[in-house]
Amino acid sequence: MTLETKMGAAANAGANEELRAVSAQIMTAFEALKETNDARLTEIEKRGVADPLFDEKLGRIESALEKQQNRLDRMALEGARPNVGGQDSRLHTEHKSAWDGYLRSGDDSGLARLDTKALTQATDAQGGYVAPAELDRLIEARLTAASPMRQIASVRQTSAMVFKKPVGLGAQGAWVSETGARAETTAPSLDLLEFPAAELYAMPAATQSLLDDAYADIDEWLADEVEGAFSAQESAAFVTGDGSNKPKGFLDYTISDNASYVWGEIGSVASGGTGGFASTMPADALIDLIYAPKAQYRANGRFVMNRRTLSALRKLKDSNGQYAWRPAMGGEPASVMGYPVTEIEDMPDIGEGNAAIAFGDFRKGYLIVDRQGARVLRDPYSAKPYVLFYTTKRVGGGVQNFDAIKVMTF
Repeated sequence: MTLETKMGAAANAGANEELRAVSAQIMTAFEALKETNDARLTEIEKRGVADPLFDEKLGRIESALEKQQNRLDRMALEGARPNVGGQDSRLHTEHKSAWDGYLRSGDDSGLARLDTKALTQATDAQGGYVAPAELDRLIEARLTAASPMRQIASVRQTSAMVFKKPVGLGAQGAWVSETGARAETTAPSLDLLEFPAAELYAMPAATQSLLDDAYADIDEWLADEVEGAFSAQESAAFVTGDGSNKPKGFLDYTISDNASYVWGEIGSVASGGTGGFASTMPADALIDLIYAPKAQYRANGRFVMNRRTLSALRKLKDSNGQYAWRPAMGGEPASVMGYPVTEIEDMPDIGEGNAAIAFGDFRKGYLIVDRQGARVLRDPYSAKPYVLFYTTKRVGGGVQNFDAIKVMTF
């Protein structure tokens, strides 16, 4: 036990040292970027055009900066992964034995006694076994660690096919004295938001030798395999999904000018330039976006954009000549004008008509609904000599508060 404790402490110390080293490299690259970009801007002011060498140097610095930022993100992701080393001890012995027997050899006699068999509602031919709650939670934990939207949005568990959420609009109240008459207030209108859970599937393949390996944790292997497939599909759907057999992304709603938007639409501010930022004071548009939501949604506000858009923001300055972007430091995420930034590759690039930047309180604004009970169907026939594991889960999503999320349209 003492040895394990010392080893754990040494590992943590090594991880912290690596984190500090990567953070220092990021700051060095950022200072080099600022120095080079300042020189480039000075050259433009003097001659009207920048030396191509500046652009080439900026490209190299940005490439190095992005590599270090990706390394830092990977370290954070690895640190967020759940510790599953003691998983066997947490599972009931009989349940674990029955589930392992099914995954490894196809023997479902133990599962029948546990009453976990269920068929999908669509067709009996797509039957499968409901995964144990431990595997279900393991998959959800892996998805949360890998999915940027799951990290910033609200996530609800449900056993229903459709999650329904009533929202009160226009609730009224009034001040009154202790003995004064209470006049009847206007009844608030209600909007019923529905979030249907659509089916998402993955079909990882395993060799029989892997399944026969008594030291291989099949639950952990399966969760790892479906993580990549599920997270990629979810990420795209949460941003741009059309709501047809998938979640509805926040960019799929009607986007209208923030001065005139109504409930059910996403408010937008203009970037100030055609297909880009304004030529003068370009960062002012970011200030407009920050103040587009009401004050209660700014406290936990954050920017959402892809890495190419973030690359463009790294070169922007505010009216005081300060760079709008700040790199990640001391465990804090990278920020723009003091607000954290979440990179989601499925956000559109800067371009005419594109809503490339979003800002707001995504915890209050977007809801992800997970239907409990992932299903696994073992298929040893379709891809011999491999064994396929047809794994499905149901997930829905959509905007739950249209006041909390705003976008910038170019």
